[in-house]
Amino acid sequence: MESHSAQIRKEVLSRLDLDRDTSDQELKNIIAYETSRYLKGKAVSLKEKAEVEKEIFDSLRKMDVLQELIDDPQVTEIMVNGPNNIFYEKEGIIHQYHKKFLSEEKLMDLLQTIVSRHNRVVNQANPMVDTRLADGSRVHIVLSPVAIDGSVLTIRRFPEAPISMEKMIEYRSISREVANFLEHMVRAKYNIFISGGTGSGKTTFLNALSNYIPSGERVITIEDSAELRIQGIKNLVRLETRNANMEGVQPITIRDLIRASLRMRPDRIVVGECRGAEALDMLQSMNTGHDGSLSTAHSNSCEDMIHRLETMVMMGMNLPVDAIRQQIASGIDLMIHLARARDGSRKVMEIKEVCGVEDHQVVLHSLYHREQEELKKVGELKNTWKLQLYGGHEEIDGL
Repeated sequence: MESHSAQIRKEVLSRLDLDRDTSDQELKNIIAYETSRYLKGKAVSLKEKAEVEKEIFDSLRKMDVLQELIDDPQVTEIMVNGPNNIFYEKEGIIHQYHKKFLSEEKLMDLLQTIVSRHNRVVNQANPMVDTRLADGSRVHIVLSPVAIDGSVLTIRRFPEAPISMEKMIEYRSISREVANFLEHMVRAKYNIFISGGTGSGKTTFLNALSNYIPSGERVITIEDSAELRIQGIKNLVRLETRNANMEGVQPITIRDLIRASLRMRPDRIVVGECRGAEALDMLQSMNTGHDGSLSTAHSNSCEDMIHRLETMVMMGMNLPVDAIRQQIASGIDLMIHLARARDGSRKVMEIKEVCGVEDHQVVLHSLYHREQEELKKVGELKNTWKLQLYGGHEEIDGL
């Protein structure tokens, strides 16, 4: 049916009035007419005819051959490796998709449509870009020939309704005791860093944790692509980075947005992810009265997160390591590490308190811990602490 779809699509395009916007219903009527006319006398069932009409409509107004995957709420990741190889993750398992794009040009049409919706640019001068879909799904694009076998599109999808901490307790990602502890920490305005590998659920966990923020506070979120869906906060400012383009538009970076946010009278600053020099600005904001800040970064453990932060700060300024470690110890109160099990589930592995600097090293005190071999089990995080409060925070009722 692919040849039928391609020919009918050409006829539909020739009938569209480019001088005005065509509504979805008008477009469907044109597609239905041209499909009936083209398939007249051919041995095509009503089901096949409907599939052709949907395929053409999706290619013009939606996500082309990917629309079926987009419509499936159980699909969490879509991976396009050139026009002929499409994979998707469903319930933690990766499958190969039976459909493909008609050509590299068709794939490029879709990529340009995606980036244009959020004022991003992707071309040979700027072949890699991060953006998002209308539903908040994260999108990363790498164009050919940088991607040797055809342009690459990766879509990380999020649930329609954000996963709450209650759901995480139900999934055994975290225990009720730990969730209650973290609620106290967020409300007490502890600065919290979330670490984990790719796909470990950092953004989802950050979003759930953010919902503990009192509703009367002013919150500013800063992201490369706006993914956080914080609920219950009326005084919410959402900021998103901007790439440079060929028309002379200057880039707006995470660092720029953090600096700007300090002039917006924030009660809290939430940075979606620290990847580089912006870690310095984030730590400085935590050390200058903006308590209760939250952020994430890639790492393999809480200890590894300390070393990564040191490296990221050095990207922004050539400071002595001891000074950087003092900034980290003064700025961050808690570190939470997440991991993903082989069955696709995400779990909180450990929570550590940042206690200061001793013998030129940042000291971490374990509060909760889950053994690596327990990732597949339903066992809870083990309480490894008798909480000691540092940094002048007041004691909290119930702990």
